[in-house]
Amino acid sequence: MTPAPAWLRAAWAVRLLAADPAGLKGIWLRARAGPVRARFLQMLSLATAPLLTRRIHPAIGDEALFGGIDVAATLAAGRRVRSPGILAQLPSLLLLPMAERTPPGLAGRLAGMLDGDLGHVLVALDEGASEEEGLPAALAERLAFHLDLDGLPIAACPWIDPHALVMEPSTVALEPERLAVETAAAFGIGSLRAPGLTLLAARAIAGPAAASTAGAPPISSAALELAAALVLAPRARQLPATEPDAAEQADPEPEETPPAELDRDDRDMLDTPPGPPDPPQELVLEAVRAALPPGLLEALAARPVGSAPPKAQSPSGGSQGGQQRRGNRRGRPLPSRPGRLEDGARLDLVATLRQAAPWQGLRRRGDATGPLQIRRDDLRIRRFEQRSDRALIFAVDASGSAALARLAEAKGAIELLLGEAYARRDHVALIAFRGTGAELLLPPTRSLVQTKRRLAALPGGGGTPLADALRVALDTARQARGRGMTPALALLTDGRANIRLDGSAGRAEAMEEARRVARAVRAAGLPVLLIDTAVRPQSAAKALAADLSARYLPLPGADARRLSGAVTAALDLPP
Repeated sequence: MTPAPAWLRAAWAVRLLAADPAGLKGIWLRARAGPVRARFLQMLSLATAPLLTRRIHPAIGDEALFGGIDVAATLAAGRRVRSPGILAQLPSLLLLPMAERTPPGLAGRLAGMLDGDLGHVLVALDEGASEEEGLPAALAERLAFHLDLDGLPIAACPWIDPHALVMEPSTVALEPERLAVETAAAFGIGSLRAPGLTLLAARAIAGPAAASTAGAPPISSAALELAAALVLAPRARQLPATEPDAAEQADPEPEETPPAELDRDDRDMLDTPPGPPDPPQELVLEAVRAALPPGLLEALAARPVGSAPPKAQSPSGGSQGGQQRRGNRRGRPLPSRPGRLEDGARLDLVATLRQAAPWQGLRRRGDATGPLQIRRDDLRIRRFEQRSDRALIFAVDASGSAALARLAEAKGAIELLLGEAYARRDHVALIAFRGTGAELLLPPTRSLVQTKRRLAALPGGGGTPLADALRVALDTARQARGRGMTPALALLTDGRANIRLDGSAGRAEAMEEARRVARAVRAAGLPVLLIDTAVRPQSAAKALAADLSARYLPLPGADARRLSGAVTAALDLPP
């Protein structure tokens, strides 16, 4: 079976990385655990056979990376004995599973390792559930190849021997450095590492000897096109600017200058025969354009030229999760810190012994007796980082003639969010307000069946008790916080309140009460997204968003998927 284009590019990336591991640094692979990723890693391991494969994890400590004190050997020898870390050993192929969870500190340490001459190669295995998650920019910028094999069937990924991949000979590329830089700039890539890695990849196509030899053969046009497609296409941030019309592109006719008025240098320049023409950059641009991931062309075309890509999320998913909380009981392990055994603190015995071991000889020469001397300053306390669940509270305006359409949109969005709740650890709550008050129809839950049952027969019509809806939402958010969740509010309304908190009618008084409760919501620090569901954006909704310190999103024609995407993108909670 013919291999998929993405799989063939992955095989070429393995082939080039095996040829020049020190220069190309590694691969960022986006793929879930499965047969496709297993086959790729097997192909990579065989191609880079001289390198020893080692696994690291996002929670790895500095002792395991850079080395530290061997507690057992130090206590037995009575002197400090250090154990080498992974980075101090022979050059290795470092596999980093769950790379999307890499904390900034580890990303910086690994980036420093890649900038050095230790010879290690990093393969970041990104298992993110959505496009919002990803590898920290410090690492992504340094790894030459960004591959996306997620969703490929195993039948489209036959076994390929990377060393058997060869390229047909072609013409020599003139000024490849200039072509690489101009192509990167045309696709909005601002980093100079990208064209540098492109040139290294183009040289590696000739083989390991050409990649490592100072007198390497010149770069061919076909090699430069393939290298640009592998290195630059995944980094593209915009589409190249379109060529001007022929009339605009035509140069004005130069003014004729009498021969007598020409300088000697000008006459020499006119007598000089023209050199060979520049290689067509369009071929390199088209190679990069053809290798762009599916669907990226539309996204790049919709994005303003030069605008920044979506920001990289936090190691645990950024907007995909709740707030981080540090404690000493459970969660992701953090480096131990000096402390005292009080208030339920847990002792990190290994770190404590490692801190005390170098001082044992000196302490034994003192007045203290005993085989092991531990001081208060040696105590190290265990720390953990726990991410709380996120509670999305939908407050839906069910009043007026358009209530049924808005409720249908909310139902679809909630069902879509619940479908991803297991991966994102989200809870969803629903508040409907109509008539004389607001009602909590669905407390925070992940149950899709329960959600459908509670939303099945939701009536609409009547007044708009906006102030009461904000009050119920604030109470629900406080209860969610009391249960350890991180709440956020998505308010769907046109902002035109006409029912007061006591149930009486009065547009001016109802609007004043709504703005007063909105300021209380803002004081509580609750992230809010206000979705204006009116046919045209309303000034009342904008004013209410200002009182809430909320993000304002006019979305009159939203369907369920657009609404779900808007909520996920706009409610960007702190990591």
